[in-house]
Amino acid sequence: MSADAAAQSATALNRATLSELEIPVPSYDRDTLRVGIVHIGVGGFHRAHQAMYLDRLFAAGRDQDWALCGVGVLDADRAMGEVLHRQDELYTLVEKHADGSRAPRVIGSMVEFLVGPDDPEAVLARMTDPAVRIVSLTVTEGGYHVNTATGEFDPSEAAVAHDIASPVDDAPTSAFGYLVEALRRRRADGNPPFTVMSCDNIAGNGDVAHRMITAFARLRDDALGTDLAAWIEREVPFPNSMVDRITPRTTDADRAELAERFGVDDGWPVVCEPFCQWVLEDTFVSGRPAFDEAGVQVVADVEPYELMKLRLLNASHQAIAYLGYLAGFRYAHEVCADDEFVRFVRGYMDDEATPTLLPVPGVDLDEYKSTLISRFANPEIRDTLARLAAESSDRIPPWLVPVIRKNLENGGEVERSALIVAAWARYAEGVDEDGAPIEVVDTGRAEDRIAAARRYPDEPLAFLEDRSLFGDLVDDERFTAAYRRHLDRLHTDGARAALQAVLAGA
Repeated sequence: MSADAAAQSATALNRATLSELEIPVPSYDRDTLRVGIVHIGVGGFHRAHQAMYLDRLFAAGRDQDWALCGVGVLDADRAMGEVLHRQDELYTLVEKHADGSRAPRVIGSMVEFLVGPDDPEAVLARMTDPAVRIVSLTVTEGGYHVNTATGEFDPSEAAVAHDIASPVDDAPTSAFGYLVEALRRRRADGNPPFTVMSCDNIAGNGDVAHRMITAFARLRDDALGTDLAAWIEREVPFPNSMVDRITPRTTDADRAELAERFGVDDGWPVVCEPFCQWVLEDTFVSGRPAFDEAGVQVVADVEPYELMKLRLLNASHQAIAYLGYLAGFRYAHEVCADDEFVRFVRGYMDDEATPTLLPVPGVDLDEYKSTLISRFANPEIRDTLARLAAESSDRIPPWLVPVIRKNLENGGEVERSALIVAAWARYAEGVDEDGAPIEVVDTGRAEDRIAAARRYPDEPLAFLEDRSLFGDLVDDERFTAAYRRHLDRLHTDGARAALQAVLAGA
């Protein structure tokens, strides 16, 4: 049955129909909730993660002055906004278990959704409300505008450049523009700032947000003759966090299954794995929800957990994405049903990633790595390799390159990492081993990456020569020798043979 046909016989999700549903719904009175958090970048991950933790907290009768207002700053956010408005900001979260069972529940922690391009002043009014004490972000790795070569702020993106140069009374167009203008207004009104809480999947996400947003504010100060950046630097906390939950894109099949199996017509549900983790640094200016009572690990230092996740989970996703796709797989669980690929990924984790980690308090790393393989192998999630391989220029540099660099410094192993990078180069040529086209998704860099990859074999190191991505790896003979060997084998014998050669060497 199609999603449309299934929806016709299901109950449309909204606050009036909650009592008719046969799945768990909010047990708390949403009319008593008050907005305390504005979240910019409402995607599937946020709704499966931070919003879920708040829903759990509200259900326990706690902290109901910390409800969410979602904000979209892009024109594309209107589509979700329309659906959420129709559903009174309610949506269904569906956990997909490996045995085929489902655990759906309606999440009610978001009580408002605003689309910036439609009413920027409404967004700013909400962000300047003293009751809002946290503004959180999931704007993807690229949303922080970091120049990967220098680590400095890159102001070239059009919306960011507009907001830096525009007069005070002009409407912002970027996430940074809204943040800085809201902080300016709060300062001018004599109100305390909010905490900026990044929930994006990048190392030192709070530190990165701090540096990039203050750099943005400094450039705006220069343009306007103001002095806001120093105040932000001094007064605004930016806690670091580690976030983890595999959340694939919602499909029409997911909507249809929810309607057929549970009788819920939801225009924008979220599907995810059962596992969920959030490690959060306890640095806030005006309080926070009792996140720890909802299952969040609130700690003094996030870095050990963060490195563990980025270098074991995220980099391993890259390990299976390119090689798996080239070998003919299309989903993560298919790759992790193959013993040779599992041995390769576990070898990367054990021999290359783990030696670069800090001690992780309270975590059994062997158990954590085994759990990762099981999570990747969940056939119900159907996480596509194309999704994992997208935006590689934002992912390989912070996730895998530090592992390579640390092992080169310490005389550690780099064979598997070199094969992963070579597989990215082979994938970026845009043609698979059967001659079928590959859609290379890498915003702002796809053309350059494709062109560099296609300079093989005349220039075998061309792909590595982008120092904004790889730094000086192209100058390291031990790494380039391994990289060239793997890239040659990927072309002559294919991904499976290249992987087998590494396993044989190990």
